Amino acid sequence: MRKERAAPKAAKEPAQDPAPGDTPCNNLALRQAARHVSQIYDRHMAQVGLRGTQYSILSKLNRAGPLSLGKLAETMVMERTALSRAIGPLERDGLVSVGAGPDGRTRSVALTAVGEARFKAALVQWRRAQKEFETAFGANEAETLRSTLRRVIASA
Repeated sequence: MRKERAAPKAAKEPAQDPAPGDTPCNNLALRQAARHVSQIYDRHMAQVGLRGTQYSILSKLNRAGPLSLGKLAETMVMERTALSRAIGPLERDGLVSVGAGPDGRTRSVALTAVGEARFKAALVQWRRAQKEFETAFGANEAETLRSTLRRVIASA
């Protein structure tokens, strides 16, 4: 006796791809937004040979002066190992110097004269990136967003 084959299942309608950012997951939504904003800043920073993350490190050192790796990582809200990897190219290019900290047990990071000059050139590009984002998103909304993100960081 021959078995009859079951009729093939009807093909399902392909699911609609959700729009970028259309997620109930806070982590994914923040990461998607961060990637989007990073692309804007990276495009502008490329004009002076930097990435947005590198500019942020130079900016922090410009404002605060030399910092231990631990303190810089803390203020950047980064893991120390990730910060060390990010500092490598900056040190290689002579933009920062890494040396013994004041107590001899820690390492300290400082902006060099070359790094200060690059930071000043990058500041022009940073202002352009800020303007691009705030024009698209809204200046008041951008300020509210930064305020909200500061609360997110403080709550961690």
